Amino acid sequence: MATFDDFMKSDIRVGTITDAKVFEKAKKPQVDFGEAIGIKKSSAQITDRYQPEELIGKQVLAVVNFPPRQIADFMSEVLVLGTYSEGGVVLITPDKAVKNGDKLG
Repeated sequence: MATFDDFMKSDIRVGTITDAKVFEKAKKPQVDFGEAIGIKKSSAQITDRYQPEELIGKQVLAVVNFPPRQIADFMSEVLVLGTYSEGGVVLITPDKAVKNGDKLG
């Protein structure tokens, strides 16, 4: 089992999706985490519930301190968080607008 200390090692931040493109069976959102972290790319399996144009401007939560991961011919820099739900993945979002880079606490 994971410990609380393991969880505390995860740096989970809010970012705003600034661009999204289709990539095989996934979307490639580009997420702005503010000045401290900057803009990062991700590969997210969110094709069932989201079109690229509706992702622009959406705030999401993502793990920003995992090492980059090669996914096919794309390097994913952050892990955008979502729930595996009936009908496809649903993104984890704040219920009110917050500053990019705010940390899950």
